[in-house]
Amino acid sequence: MKTKVTKWLAVCFAVSLCFVSFALAGEEKHIMLTPFDIKWADAPTVAPGAKIAVIEGNLKEAAPFTIRLKLAAGTKLPLHTHPAVERVTVISGALFLGAGEKFEPKNAKALGVGSVAIMPVGMKMFAFTKKETIIQLHGTGPWGISYLNPADAPKTK
Repeated sequence: MKTKVTKWLAVCFAVSLCFVSFALAGEEKHIMLTPFDIKWADAPTVAPGAKIAVIEGNLKEAAPFTIRLKLAAGTKLPLHTHPAVERVTVISGALFLGAGEKFEPKNAKALGVGSVAIMPVGMKMFAFTKKETIIQLHGTGPWGISYLNPADAPKTK
């Protein structure tokens, strides 16, 4: 008799877990976008002329996010850090990315379409473009950019 009760309780527990899983899954929304669906906005705190598209999440929250940044030809991102692990995929163009204590273009690696870079929290890095470049970033927020030299931060109105 104990075996039957134990099995019955195990089955009830498993079924209730399934219902909880389905309920939680229903809270997330399904996102599918083509490049034409993406809505761009100015991102003056990233770089002059930069554009941002928030695909998923709120960058100020401790939650998953996915964004795209469109960087104009000749964009320069001086030495900076991020408060979260940064995962970058190059969608178009090329991102030249380097790390260290100063902006040294000769030490940057050219990352072309499909390239990926993952940088830990607080890593000192710099980047630049030679042509228009779109990158996709994803991770867990909050996300931001802190320029090591405050004078390097883009001026915003």
